[in-house]
Amino acid sequence: MIYSMTGFAALERKTAAGTLLLDLRAVNHRYLEVHMRMDETLRSFEPAMREAIGARLGRGKVECRVTLVAPADAAANGEVNTGMLDQLASLTAVVQQRFPQSRPLSVADILRWPGVLATEQVSGEALSADLIATLQQCLQDLADSRAREGEKLKALILERVTAMETQVAKVRPLLPALMQAYQERLAQRLREAMQTIDDERIRQELALFAQKIDVDEELGRLTTHLQEVRRILGAGGAVGKRLDFLMQELNREANTLGSKSVSTETSQVSMELKVLIEQMREQIQNLE
Repeated sequence: MIYSMTGFAALERKTAAGTLLLDLRAVNHRYLEVHMRMDETLRSFEPAMREAIGARLGRGKVECRVTLVAPADAAANGEVNTGMLDQLASLTAVVQQRFPQSRPLSVADILRWPGVLATEQVSGEALSADLIATLQQCLQDLADSRAREGEKLKALILERVTAMETQVAKVRPLLPALMQAYQERLAQRLREAMQTIDDERIRQELALFAQKIDVDEELGRLTTHLQEVRRILGAGGAVGKRLDFLMQELNREANTLGSKSVSTETSQVSMELKVLIEQMREQIQNLE
């Protein structure tokens, strides 16, 4: 399976402590970078959550948001923490003195504030188990999302590979005729410019020059690299870095093909190859 580094997953789970809301957002990155956005009441579970994410994801910039919403009957069953109310009132007074136009907290806002309601304590182990189970399911949903996106990227890359193979196949049969025509033009110019040089010397010079402009090896390496791109995509797994290296190799051969070109046909093929390589490189940046 080919995985994109871009994906999204969200999950809601009812627990004894309340409703867990968890979502994961991932974009491409050179390595795995995890950002946690979570309620302070859940902060102690962060190391275990990071470990679970690291075990499932290899690369990507991942944002994990976790919220615990207290049960609807928490206000009826819980007791008000007057110390927290005093602290909240003091903080509110400071903020409104600095920002007079700010909206005061409503009763509902105050009751939802962490620590205001002292509700029945839930086992930390039970909450941890629920949280990790929710995260694992969300990670699976994210992996499924990244897999679907990865298959789309794979199809786009293979389309470019096919287009490049078509370009290479188009130029290869033209090479003998192009080389012959160019050598004849060059020989004529040499005879006109240097009347004293014999035909044998001209043939030697043309043979040496022909070796310098021969692009058969470049076409062969292009074909080999494109076959390797297909093999890597077929094998699946973490392919992004290997394909990115192959893009560098393909670009090098396309540049050499252009520099050795002795006709508009090979120059156009070189340009078209470089356009296709750049399109593939953009897609590969999103692969894990």
